Amino acid sequence: MNETIYLKKLEQREIKPTAIRLLILKTMMQHKEAFSLLDLENELDTVDKSTIYRTITLFLAHHLVHGIDDGTGSLKYAVCSNDCNCEVDDLHTHFYCENCHRTFCMKSIHVPIVTLPPGFTVQSINYVLKGLCSECSHQHV
Repeated sequence: MNETIYLKKLEQREIKPTAIRLLILKTMMQHKEAFSLLDLENELDTVDKSTIYRTITLFLAHHLVHGIDDGTGSLKYAVCSNDCNCEVDDLHTHFYCENCHRTFCMKSIHVPIVTLPPGFTVQSINYVLKGLCSECSHQHV
């Protein structure tokens, strides 16, 4: 991918571009599924682990990535689309494969909004479906 794509994504979220941030964003965008901190640390083994963690924290704060609690005990991440503000209306469903342990963003399936009693305010929603992904389903036939 052209480096201007990464620069524009950082600029859109008002994040100052640095060589490390560009490298981490580029690595993140190469993932087709959600990824963990450990995945990034393994791929970027020459980058200090605390630098990766601080960068992810910055990206989360600026809504460049969103965090996914898929129930595995390890938070997963995915790069947000350009029009996402990580508000409740932007949230989508995630799917965790119990066989290959990958987590997929189902961006076309929005999280159902639940009507709450007066006085309750939703800050976030975690909607994860679990089962077998299409690849693993075919292997179990």
